[in-house]
Parts: sequence; structure tokens; C-alpha cells
Amino acid sequence: MEEEPNRRRLYQVWRGSNKFLCGGRLIFGPDAGSLFLSTVLIIGPLVGLCCQCITKMNSSTSDQKKNVLGLPVLIATVVLGLADLAFLLLTSSRDPGIVPRNARPPECGDEQQVVDMTTPSTEWVNAASPHLRVPRSKDVVVNGCVVKVKYCDTCLLYRPPRTSHCSICNNCVQKFDHHCPWVGQCIGLRNYRFFFLFISTSTLLCFYVFALSWLNIAAEREEYGGSLLKSMGGEVLSVVLIVYTFVSVWFVGGLTLFHLYLMSTNQTTYENFRYRYDKKENPYNKGALANIAEVFCTRMPPSLNRFRSWVSEDDDAYSGGVLSPISGGLDLEMGRKGVHYSPGGIPAILQGMDYSEMEKMDGMGRRPRRRTCSLSHRPGSTTWAAEEEEGKENVAPQLYRTKMLRGHL
Repeated sequence: MEEEPNRRRLYQVWRGSNKFLCGGRLIFGPDAGSLFLSTVLIIGPLVGLCCQCITKMNSSTSDQKKNVLGLPVLIATVVLGLADLAFLLLTSSRDPGIVPRNARPPECGDEQQVVDMTTPSTEWVNAASPHLRVPRSKDVVVNGCVVKVKYCDTCLLYRPPRTSHCSICNNCVQKFDHHCPWVGQCIGLRNYRFFFLFISTSTLLCFYVFALSWLNIAAEREEYGGSLLKSMGGEVLSVVLIVYTFVSVWFVGGLTLFHLYLMSTNQTTYENFRYRYDKKENPYNKGALANIAEVFCTRMPPSLNRFRSWVSEDDDAYSGGVLSPISGGLDLEMGRKGVHYSPGGIPAILQGMDYSEMEKMDGMGRRPRRRTCSLSHRPGSTTWAAEEEEGKENVAPQLYRTKMLRGHL
């Protein structure tokens, strides 16, 4: 009788830096401990305001008709606080849009991904397959604009448009915005909506507590002879809340306004700081209203990973891909050693991915001029091809207008 292969759930052997809870149902970043600090910063002032409300309602000396901190304020404070914490949890505990890694580099028979060794824009995949080289980037068309997508040496795949590799979580994330240390998670395609709701609700709470604290001080002026300073001296907790929320609103309020701008122009934080779409046309911009509707009114795409699925030692997912130990050559994206991958097929879930509005370049003329730069002169060292265009900064992927490509290449 054959022994049953060693089977474990995918999240138990996941080689990314994520942390899992509830049997793989909740996924956090490696810095999830910061959630405790964020929770304390949210709950602290709300508890103070609630204590004031309860004290005022139970006080026999205060005039209940002039008391602004009554039961309605207490209920509204609790509701807003719970909503803010819920958005925080939804942001930090869900898959942000992780792209499954390939278990092996492109096959030699794949003419679209593997090119001849003499092609200048290529790189060794790894030491296990020294004959195999792949292009550093590929051209795709998005809404009439040519976009260059990079090959990820860690995940062994061409990143879909707007996808980037997070060096903290060690994953490629769809529509990568940034890695937020306050929520301990990457912000991407599947949790950006909740992230914006979290920071906007936090901003609303700051204004809410700030305003009620001032109203409470103003309502207590009569007990202190009409003196505002004496009233502030008698309502120390309100003064503390005013200072706390005044400082906090500059951070969360500024962040909310910044993301309102990004959302209305259909940009990510990563794209805004790296590509500067305000200086060239953004191929993803559909207009302010359509861009905002895309964030809040579109259906949430399903996760590309089944973290609770069973894998065995014979599976590609167990022996390669996301589960491979870090070793071998230099990883250009991560700035550390790359990954050795044992043979195996591309995961079926990745093969079925639908990259909307993404089509391969065809008949667009010659390829851009390239120059090959070497990271090291040692035998067997990794090389990479730097994309170059006259008059533009050397970054990849760069956006080229189709008419520019046809006119100058």
C-alpha cells in the first residue's frame, strides 16, 4: 500500500513574508504588529470622548440642556470608531492582489518569452538552466499607449501592467500602490478601496472629536464666569483631545486629500512618484468620475491564490515557485540573492489570468535601442538590459505613445 504523500496547506509552506491567521483565511504583512499601535491611536481619543459623555450624563451639577456631550454623541462616537476599525481590519487582513509566482522560468519552446542568447536585451534565468535567457521587458498596449512590463527575477514572470514587487512582503502585487506600515500590509488592487475608507474615516473622526471638544469647552464657560481660559483649565481632557486631533489631522487628512487626487486621476502612489503622469498622458485615466467609480463601484476581483488548498511534495507549488528557498544569483528587484526553482509547470491559476486591456505589441516597427550593462565582470554573473530613449529618464517600464514609437523608432 502506497504511503500518502506529505500534504500541507499552501499558506503553511508559503515562502513570502506574509503572516496567516484563522487557518489561512486572514493574510497580513510581516509588520502586522504595527496594527496594535494603529488601533491604540484610534481607540485612545474615542475612549476619552466617551468617558466625557458618560461623566456629563451622570453629573448632577451640569445643566443637561446645555450639555453637548450627551447620548447621541456617545452613540455616534462608538459607531464611527467601529467603522474605522473595521476598515482597518479589511485593509490589513486580505490578499491585496498577490500574483502567484511561476514554479519555473519560461520554457524554451515559448517563442514569445524565450529568445536567442545573442539577443542583447536578455538575462540568465538562473544557474540551473544556463542556456535559458529571457527579455528584460516586453511591450504591451494599454488604451493606445505602449507600456513596458518588466520581468520579475523573484517571481519568474512578466508583471502585468501596474504590478510591482514589494520588497517587504516579497510578492508581486497587482495595481501596487505602496506598503503601508500603519496597516502592516501592501495596498493594491483588492484592498485599496478599504484603505481609502480607513484614512477618510480617520480624518472624519479627527474633525468630529476636535469640534465636539471645542463645543464642550464653550458650553462650560458659564460655570467659569465666562472665561474661556478658565473653562479650558477645567476641561483638561478636552484640551488634550483638541491638541491630539489637530496634530493627527495633518497626517491622515493630508493623506486623504492626496489619495483623492490619485483616485480622480487613476494613479497609484508608486506611479505618481516614479513616472509623473502629470508630465505625460496617463493611459489609465478615464475622467475623474469614472476613475472614482472604478474604485468604489466595480466588483472586487477574486484572489488569485487559494491559500487553504492542499499541496504535496510532488506539486510544483510545494517544491518550487512561491515555496522555493532564496539562494543563488543576485535579484535585481529585491537587491539580494535570487531564487533557485526546481522544475515544474506554471500554476494553472496564473495561466488563466485575464489581463484586461493588455495585448502584445505587433507590427510596431523596430525595438527601442538598448545597451547592456553588466553588474559584475565575474564569469556567470547576472546582466541586465537598460532601456534607453533620447531625452527621457532611464526607467522601466516607461510609457511611449504609439505615434512616438512609430515616428522615431
